[in-house]
Amino acid sequence: MVNTVFMAGAGLLAAIATGLTLWPLWRDGKRGIWGTLVAAAIVATLGLYQFLGTPAALQVQANAPTSAPRSLEEGVAQLQAALKQNPERVDGWVLLARSQLELGKVADAAQAYEQAVKLAPDEPGLLVEAAQTRAQANPQFLFDDTAAQWLQKARQLAPDNERAIWLTGIVQRQQGRNEEAAQTWESLLSRLEPAAAAALQEQIDLARGKTPASAAPAGDSTAATPAATPPAAGGHAITVTVTLAPSLAARAASGKESLFVIARMPGGPPMPVAVERHPAQNQPITVTLDDGDSPMPTLKLSALEQVEVFARLSVSGNAMRQDGDVESTPVKLSLPADKPLQITLGQP
Repeated sequence: MVNTVFMAGAGLLAAIATGLTLWPLWRDGKRGIWGTLVAAAIVATLGLYQFLGTPAALQVQANAPTSAPRSLEEGVAQLQAALKQNPERVDGWVLLARSQLELGKVADAAQAYEQAVKLAPDEPGLLVEAAQTRAQANPQFLFDDTAAQWLQKARQLAPDNERAIWLTGIVQRQQGRNEEAAQTWESLLSRLEPAAAAALQEQIDLARGKTPASAAPAGDSTAATPAATPPAAGGHAITVTVTLAPSLAARAASGKESLFVIARMPGGPPMPVAVERHPAQNQPITVTLDDGDSPMPTLKLSALEQVEVFARLSVSGNAMRQDGDVESTPVKLSLPADKPLQITLGQP
């Protein structure tokens, strides 16, 4: 009997990922098409797994029967148990990492990716995924030496990997190597669609200390001056008031938890565009998110037309979601925002 843990976990993850990707179909009432495509994705995932995998390596011991997981959490638990028996399964560690990301357990995902990289150190795609997740797990969203080394190796193995090039530029910017970052990103310009190339060009200009052309008034000669100061968020600043529901009052009063207000790019990198942290006991709080709240110099509110804004009550004080945290439903805003945003965290 073939072990169902990896199979069920892979199918469940495929259903979640495909369902989220095709959410616009469901929202627009095309639920039959949505269901058909999700089902097809599950079948394709399991078929590829059977065809490319090594089912014989996943034989279950006779005294350790398993049942199909009823939730992603249960699937993760079974997958972890299976990996204790078969710790050399690279695909198992990758599946575990992606599942942990779906659950918001970024630190656990980073550890799983690290195990996968140890087993498959020459897989460029894996190195890039592992590096980005390791940065997400960092409280300051920084790429440490290990993540930077993984990206460097990924680029050696696959020089044309666009994601590795983009993230390498972020590493260089975080390290203050602004001209190197600009040159790294310039190598991507010819491969991008015009709109994406224009957005990247703005980041290149910012790295070189220039005011992007889109932000400079007509006839303003400072746009080409290296010493020009990058624009503040200005009209792109977002005022947010966060109030906790009565059910969370006791947690807030303990003085042990933090309240985060976060803006991120819809459909873009998972790292925040702007984030502020405040003691939860001071709620309700009103904050103004602007360019000064960006943890990454390459992602600024002033460069975006839309963002998602949400609040999180954090047990750990870490900006990444952890067990026990309470998070509001993200609200999509067009920038500049026409009015302040009100969020009540913990509403049923």
